Amino acid sequence: MPNTICRACRHSTASRTRRSPSGTFWCDLMKLTLAQDHPLPTGVLGLAVLPDGSRALAACTDGAVYLVDLATGKAEAFEEKHPSFASGCVSLPDGHTIISGGYDGRLLWHDLETRQCGRRVQAHQFWNWQLALSPDGRHLATTTGQYLPGGWKYEPAVETESSIKVFDTSSGELVAAFSHTPPVLSCAFSPDGQHLAAANMMGEVRVWNLVGSAGGKPTSQWTSPDFTSWGSVKTHHYCGGIYGLTFAPDGASLLGCGMGPMTDPMAGNGKMTWQRWNWAKGERIDQIKDGQHGSGLMEAVAWFPDGTHFVMAGRQAQGTWNVAIFSAADGNLVSSMDTKQRVTQARFTADGQSLILAGAAGQPARKDGAWPSWGRVQVYRLEA
Repeated sequence: MPNTICRACRHSTASRTRRSPSGTFWCDLMKLTLAQDHPLPTGVLGLAVLPDGSRALAACTDGAVYLVDLATGKAEAFEEKHPSFASGCVSLPDGHTIISGGYDGRLLWHDLETRQCGRRVQAHQFWNWQLALSPDGRHLATTTGQYLPGGWKYEPAVETESSIKVFDTSSGELVAAFSHTPPVLSCAFSPDGQHLAAANMMGEVRVWNLVGSAGGKPTSQWTSPDFTSWGSVKTHHYCGGIYGLTFAPDGASLLGCGMGPMTDPMAGNGKMTWQRWNWAKGERIDQIKDGQHGSGLMEAVAWFPDGTHFVMAGRQAQGTWNVAIFSAADGNLVSSMDTKQRVTQARFTADGQSLILAGAAGQPARKDGAWPSWGRVQVYRLEA
């Protein structure tokens, strides 16, 4: 799989002694080497990696959740499927409970060993866009929302149900609900589990204190226009948003990814972008550098366990990469590659030695009366 290095890193490993203005090495290289490439029947929208890194869970567009052996590629479906897309999945710390969400708005509790469903909760009346599990595994956040014009300017209509809900993972009971402007595409818990962040199509981010958010009022909120498009060609409406959201391991900042504005919202060729904020103040502290991006929708961000780097991934419209690793110290791109497919999810293993990517290779035509597999779960080894 081709691996490309940013311009500042091309001279040789000897140039490790050259420092960036912030004091970090320009050539703090991370090479990604494809170790495993496992097909699944349909595209993957949700991903969770079990603690020992040997198996992964994949929520797919056929409504099923698959348990995937990352060494052999053996995939076993859980017994009960969502009637529409399965959009997310998480693994609880108890080692035997899996929760999935889907476009049917339901949450399903599955047993890891028997692969049977033991609980069903109707969380939303519309799609579940994304799930997030609290660090202690006690709470599950889920987001929803449909974009409907609220006026002649095509601004989003107000929500018809709470756009963010938090459930007790043990009982399935609803423990909190928060308002936002729909659709809300992403959410994340802080490392200490005290705060929950959620972001929408309009680039608006809200953060709540789960311990003391009186009346559901956010402790901070801000809007970045750099993630949203207003169509002036072919069709007139808003599109875009913040598709991936994650707190830094130290909890001090929040990272989001998506795609920059386009005049033709159907083109999918906006700027690949990420921004990082001081969430307590609602202030931007960094963003992707000019000359280090192509165009296309970025859907996933994930932190290296020690917080020194992060990865952003998605689909490429133009450019040389759709997966890239960036330095947390100065925001510079340090390594990138083109996987030749859409990446919807990215997770580092706990030891930081592997990066798991999930997504789709493009839906093929029927062959001999059957649909070829087009979902993918890939394992990349990281080498400094």
